[in-house]
Amino acid sequence: MCGIAGYVGPQSAVPIVFDQLRRLEYRGYDSAGIAFPQGDRIGILKRAGKLSGLGEMLAQETPESHVAIAHSRWATHGAPNDLNAHPHYDQFGQIALIHNGIIENYLELKTELAREGDTFQSETDTEVAAHVIGRLHAQGLSLEEAVRQSLAKFRGAYAFVVLSAREPGTIVCARNASPLVLGFGEGENLLASDVPALIPWTRRVWTMPDDTVAVLTKDGIRVTDVNGRPVEAEPEEVTWDVAAAEKGGYEHFMIKEIHEQPLVARQCLAGRLTDDNRVALDGVFSDHVWQEIDRVNIIGCGTAYHAGLMGKHLFERMLRLPTDVFYSSEFRYGDPLLSDRSLAVFISQSGETADSLAALRLCQQRRIRTLGIVNVVGSAIARECDRVIYTQAGPEISVASTKAYTAQCLVLLQLGMTIAQHREMPGVRVEEVVRDLRQWPERVVEALGLEEQVKRIANEWADSRMAFFLGRNADAAVALEGALKLKEIAYIPTQEGPAGELKHGPLALVEEGVLAVFGATDPFVREKLASNVKEVQARGGRALIITTHDDDTMDGVGDEVLRIPGGKTPYLNALMSVVPLQLLAYYMARAKNLEIDMPRNLAKSVTVE
Repeated sequence: MCGIAGYVGPQSAVPIVFDQLRRLEYRGYDSAGIAFPQGDRIGILKRAGKLSGLGEMLAQETPESHVAIAHSRWATHGAPNDLNAHPHYDQFGQIALIHNGIIENYLELKTELAREGDTFQSETDTEVAAHVIGRLHAQGLSLEEAVRQSLAKFRGAYAFVVLSAREPGTIVCARNASPLVLGFGEGENLLASDVPALIPWTRRVWTMPDDTVAVLTKDGIRVTDVNGRPVEAEPEEVTWDVAAAEKGGYEHFMIKEIHEQPLVARQCLAGRLTDDNRVALDGVFSDHVWQEIDRVNIIGCGTAYHAGLMGKHLFERMLRLPTDVFYSSEFRYGDPLLSDRSLAVFISQSGETADSLAALRLCQQRRIRTLGIVNVVGSAIARECDRVIYTQAGPEISVASTKAYTAQCLVLLQLGMTIAQHREMPGVRVEEVVRDLRQWPERVVEALGLEEQVKRIANEWADSRMAFFLGRNADAAVALEGALKLKEIAYIPTQEGPAGELKHGPLALVEEGVLAVFGATDPFVREKLASNVKEVQARGGRALIITTHDDDTMDGVGDEVLRIPGGKTPYLNALMSVVPLQLLAYYMARAKNLEIDMPRNLAKSVTVE
């Protein structure tokens, strides 16, 4: 969600943290601000709107300081305006605080502070936290100790970063359930809410665990738990470069990341397919565990949930393994039936999704085996799951996820083949699937060759007032992801799901100007699907069909037909259809001249419940 940045060292700090915020724009925000020591006080510059507004302020005068913290806010408490923008002062104007997350008991604390004479300038929970810390600091406690003692007063999620006029060479930060990454430099140190904001200055990074406090000076970083006990920080080396997080000549990050999917597929499969056409996943459970598991529960949000639906189709159809898929936000509250022989699989690009983390901790309380499928090494879900498989997709910047979904689905297929190998399931042709997987990256390249045709269709149909995304079997699961992409960035209302459900109500919405996109990669149900297409066209709707290159049954059925390269594995054929669906959403949004990488009201990493 919100972006956090911080720097302490010999360089001019304000331009550095401003550049860090620029690298975090993809997370979504509606205001931004910077705090820095200025004599015997803390200076703050902040403004609602895009970073360009804050940049204009800095262009007039860039404050000189060797320490600074910065924040880009996505509004939760209070409207997106200058007053509610971070950073916030305490009641004495001696500390400045930025914060990601939500303080759930802020009203209770605010009422108590108001009785003691405090007045507030904003509507935010963050200013309340600044006042709590500021009172302890004013009593003579060091900034570190004031932060540490205040943590017991807060309920909720937070990543706090604090400056004090009394300790101008120090930044103190604390984390609980909201990501915070430390960057270790030479004679300088940094922090941020995500790695791309750090790599221009250092490749040595470490993600803070929950319930830890860090003190940054130019000379080093010291980490403790909330009780002051030392915590060893073991930085990891970032292996991708700055260019991986830049647009590289593309107009938007989204289209760049769509085109990165052949490379992502190669990275996701690298070292995991053996010469004898088997799957070798590192770090998963041993043989006896796969023999014991009798049910899989997949938990995720948004795109990750849709990947989970593909996993359900795979595990049940190919492995005959009962599988349920849960929205992370509903998992805890639905009182799920969990047995000690079940496996909980958590899917998350960032590995920091708040609802997924809460669901994970419930499974831990119930002593359920947990497996994470994540992209970010060292993230909370990666650390807390019993086992983890990394998608190896590289940094994903656009809010609308594309390559992460592809990688998640490929990992689920590799996991399914691993289970098949351990359970010796005679009906599953692992070698045939692996051969298909080897060819998949090149097939994605071929599918990207549809770009000009998709662009033409998108330009012609960008005025669609509504869109249906329909399919059967695995195509129905992919339909949900295609619909999500269109509503996220083109703001077109969608109706998505199994094509067979069309006549059970949704057909009432079909009229002139409605677009229906049909996934038809499964030859066993194409005949049924063709009748659904005709139902739409008979009522004035336009039909786009996505099928495989070897299919001629759809000729003349739809208004437009896109042909993707197919193989022998139905799961992979359905997954391939997401490539033209992603392109369709992108070019429809572009035709409408919309903000593609940062769609309205959305953020990349949702770190509040």
